[in-house]
Amino acid sequence: MFKRITTDLDALLNRLPPHISQPIQEREDRNELLEVVMDLGRPPEARYPNHEIVLSDKEVTEEDIEYVASRIAPFGDDNRAGIERTLHRISAIRNRKGRIVGLTCRVGRAVFGTIGIIQDLVESGKSILLLGGPGVGKTTMLREVARVLADDLKKRVVIVDTSNEIAGDGDIPHPAIGHARRMQVATPQLQHAVMIEAVENHMPEVIVIDEIGTELEALAARTIAERGVQLVATAHGNTLDNLIMNPTLCDLIGGIQSVTLGDEEAKRRGTQKSILERKAPPTFDIVVEIQDWYHVAIQSDVAAVVDAMLRGRSMPPEVRWLDETAEVRREQMSPREGAIARKVVADTTKRIYPFGINKSRLEQVVKSMGVPAKVVTSIAGANLLMTSKSYYRRKPQPIRDAESTGIPIYVLKTNKISQIERCLASVFDVEAFDNPVISAIKEAEEAVAQVKEGKNAVDLSPRNAYLRMLQHQLAERYSLSSHSIGREPRRRVRIFSGLV
Repeated sequence: MFKRITTDLDALLNRLPPHISQPIQEREDRNELLEVVMDLGRPPEARYPNHEIVLSDKEVTEEDIEYVASRIAPFGDDNRAGIERTLHRISAIRNRKGRIVGLTCRVGRAVFGTIGIIQDLVESGKSILLLGGPGVGKTTMLREVARVLADDLKKRVVIVDTSNEIAGDGDIPHPAIGHARRMQVATPQLQHAVMIEAVENHMPEVIVIDEIGTELEALAARTIAERGVQLVATAHGNTLDNLIMNPTLCDLIGGIQSVTLGDEEAKRRGTQKSILERKAPPTFDIVVEIQDWYHVAIQSDVAAVVDAMLRGRSMPPEVRWLDETAEVRREQMSPREGAIARKVVADTTKRIYPFGINKSRLEQVVKSMGVPAKVVTSIAGANLLMTSKSYYRRKPQPIRDAESTGIPIYVLKTNKISQIERCLASVFDVEAFDNPVISAIKEAEEAVAQVKEGKNAVDLSPRNAYLRMLQHQLAERYSLSSHSIGREPRRRVRIFSGLV
């Protein structure tokens, strides 16, 4: 269905110690290799789409790690390195003294034919945001979008390439981007500055960006869009709903604010006095939620979808998929079908990394509940982390890694089977359609009403920092006082009259 081009697998294997690379060379499925993991003092592993294998009984030594590090480009500030004129990526794990104690050697592939399913959107000239979990092919699709726009549509395309993810390592970009131009980013902290430099200095018609993840980058993206340049980018999150809940990135879809209406206006609209509204036009016109190369869900009018969601309504996505003959099929789902389908699709790919949670207990519960989940042994292969309250408070490296990459974290009170069951029930509950933002505002409004009627103070349910901020704003609009009490993850807002 797709023509897959593996970008010189031998270039990567030749940089691995022979006792690690040789077992891969001898396998018939070598071209399916995803990555090789080398951790000091542990046997090396090769990861494939559906399984992992141990490559050697010999534990990885410092000499093995130095063997690889000396044969690749220097590591950048983000602990990533590459191989000249390839798309391979090597990421380092360091100890507290800065010494490398682990390597993840990921195979880079250029795949042609991945954007047929959204080619009409790419050619529309509208700005497109690609969403999806790790490993679903966002960067691969982004790479071909750049090539099609530059080569087929003859547009001036500039790629802002952080960590050389899109066009590969070295000064000469990989042929997979076609005639698109590439601007390298020295360190991830400068990505927003290079985004602005690209539009100011090089007159692009299209700018392509991988992984918008900070407030400065979101602001730079808005600046670019306001200048009439088409943007095609990726961001962390599986669905548009995730962006609304993300205070850093919600500006990409217009941002939200709490507004208090007058009595007559609230009556005319048939709403409560305090409502949520979109602050500004979305930076991106279209959101594509990638489930895999063969299935996507498309929100083609982001402004209308966000407005509907903030009013408690659902605008289902258009679902597209490729059939056995590589024909694009489309279906507009009903509101309930869309909500269920999106949740089920997200749930069927849950790869859970238990940190501080008993692995055998988790596997037992997964099996007994029959939920579509797989327990994995590394955060690198996970799209969900499950941990206990005591581990979460200490914030060890795996939890910090999950937070930095946008992987959802579920915190359990204890390591008991009953707690694991409740957690999985929450993860896979397709009947739950409540919007947390709307729920938080409604709860705060009810508390305001109680305080206005004479109650001294009302404690709200525990919420994250973003939702608490919205609740504080609402209390302020009603001339009431509020503050946050308790510790994470039970921190919550208390609303009172100012006399408490």
